[in-house]
Amino acid sequence: MRKPDEHLNAPPTGGSPDAQKSSLAQAPISTAQANSSSQASTHHLLRHEIRVWTRDLLIAIGLALVIIVFLYQPVKVEGTSMAPLLSDQERIFINKFVYRFEDIHRGDVVVFWYPLDRSKSFIKRVIGLPGESVEIRRGLLYVNGQLIPEPYVPPQYTDVTDFGPIKVPKDSYFVMGDHRISSNDSRVFGPVASQFIYGRAVFAYWPVDHFGSLSTTEANEK
Repeated sequence: MRKPDEHLNAPPTGGSPDAQKSSLAQAPISTAQANSSSQASTHHLLRHEIRVWTRDLLIAIGLALVIIVFLYQPVKVEGTSMAPLLSDQERIFINKFVYRFEDIHRGDVVVFWYPLDRSKSFIKRVIGLPGESVEIRRGLLYVNGQLIPEPYVPPQYTDVTDFGPIKVPKDSYFVMGDHRISSNDSRVFGPVASQFIYGRAVFAYWPVDHFGSLSTTEANEK
């Protein structure tokens, strides 16, 4: 015999069997939608990062081009008067504005308008500064009577001919090529006025084996 109201104490079944099957079937669908949404968000974030990096790269390239165009000038070396530092047909960059902010120093490799023909440009090394006395004895450089070491001039390029002494005028510079026996320089055309000097050699980029800085310190060590 059935006890009175015995079935009323049973827990609720949650609906019909068909409804339960429907709920269970829908669970995997909800999980798949969540995974799809997560993947879409990741892809969107990745695309955003790529756009940001691309934008920054383009800005950096643009700034580099502006700096090269307005601050630096590519030039081609013709001749061997600055060998071994610079070779014939070598390509370098010169800084066109450096001497607006700092003085010209002894040892600087400078580019200037040739005093005897201003349609031509020469590249030489600064040897004597304004007001100094420059003299060469048996190939050795003396400035104001003091011997100046020149490690950038190989022995085989030394010109043992005596020269001077000569006093460098105000606002002018005495320049010479490192290849002393094959250089048309201040020994021939005299000191160069500062107004004719328009740049300093800073970087070589061709040929590849010469790629690198042309700073005074590094140039002296070559």
